[in-house]
Amino acid sequence: MTEQTPQSQLSSTAANGKPLLEVSNLKMYFPILKGIFGKVSGYVKAVDEVSFFIQPGETLGLVGESGCGKTTVGRCLVRAYKPTAGSILYRLADGTEVDLAKVSNEELQAYRKDIRMIFQDPYSSLNPRMNVFEIISEVLRVNNLCSPKEMEYLVADIMQKCGLRPEYMRRYPHAFSGGERQRLGIARALVTSPRLVVCDEAVSALDVSVRAQILNLMEDLRRDMHLTYLFISHDLSVIRHICDRVAVMYVGKLVESADANVLYTNPLHPYTESLMSAVPIPNPNLRGRKDRIRLEGEVADPSNPPSGCYFHPRCRYAKDVCSVETPALRDMGDSHFVACHFAGELQLTGVRLA
Repeated sequence: MTEQTPQSQLSSTAANGKPLLEVSNLKMYFPILKGIFGKVSGYVKAVDEVSFFIQPGETLGLVGESGCGKTTVGRCLVRAYKPTAGSILYRLADGTEVDLAKVSNEELQAYRKDIRMIFQDPYSSLNPRMNVFEIISEVLRVNNLCSPKEMEYLVADIMQKCGLRPEYMRRYPHAFSGGERQRLGIARALVTSPRLVVCDEAVSALDVSVRAQILNLMEDLRRDMHLTYLFISHDLSVIRHICDRVAVMYVGKLVESADANVLYTNPLHPYTESLMSAVPIPNPNLRGRKDRIRLEGEVADPSNPPSGCYFHPRCRYAKDVCSVETPALRDMGDSHFVACHFAGELQLTGVRLA
C-alpha cells in the first residue's frame, strides 16, 4: 500500500493502459454573488480536485448522492462548463494528447464530434419545433461533417442502429414515447461516431421495463461502435449492470474508485459502504441478512464544507484526525483508490451478489 498524489497515480496507471481520458485535479467552483453590484462572497465547490481515468472501450460509472457534483464533472468533460482548474487530457487516435480544459472554444470545435453527451430528460432535451431529421443531423450540419445527401443516409443508419424506423425521421418529438425519445437522444449523440460518450442519468427518467431495453441497447452500441462511456447515475443497480469500473463522489470529491465487482463486494470507504447497503438484493433468501445503514445528519454544504474529511460529520468510524486532516487518495492495489485515513483497517460490508 502506497500513498501517492492523484497525478502520480494517474501517470503510473496511464503508463500501463494508455487511457482515452485522464482527468487530474479537476475543479469547478461557482461564484456566490451578493448585493446589487454582484460582489463575490464565496464559491460553491461543485467539483473539488477530482482525478480519474477512462480506458478505451470501458464504461466508468460515476455515482453519488444528488448534488455531489457528478453531473458537473460530465459537463466539464464536454466543456459545457470551463473548469476552474485542473486538466482533462484526451488522447487522440494517433496517440497525441490535448488538454480539453485549456483549449479555446474555437479549438474545441475539432473535438466536439469525438466527445458527445446523452442527457437525462428525453422530453426537455429535444426541441419540439424540430423534426427528428433536424434534431439528429444538426451536429453534422453545424460542423460541416458531410454533404446533405450523406446526412440523410447517416441519420437513417443511426436511427436503425438505435431501434427506430428511418421512415419516421420527418416526425416531431411529440409523436414518440419516452423510451423512443431517449433513443432519439442516443442517436443524436452517436451520429458523429464519437469515441467517448458522457451519459448523464440516461435512463433515470424511464420506466423500469424501458430502462432495461435502453441499457441493453447501449451495451450493444458500445460493442458494435467501439464506444467508451462515462455513465453518471445515482442508481447503483444500473451501475452494477453496465459498468466495468465505478468511481464514488461525495460533496465534490472523489472518495473511492475500483473495479465494479470489487467495489460492490469489498468497499473500503465508509460512504461507499452506506451506498452499498441500499442496493436491492435480487435473491429473496438473502434480503433479511443485512442492515440498512442510515446516515445521520445532512450532506455537507459545498459552499462551506467541513474541515478535514468532508464525510466525517456523518461517519460512524470517524476519529479526531478525520476532522483535521484531509485524507489523500491512496492506491490500495489493483487500481483501487480510496480517500480515507483508515482504509484497509475497517471491516466494511459490501453487497452479497449471490
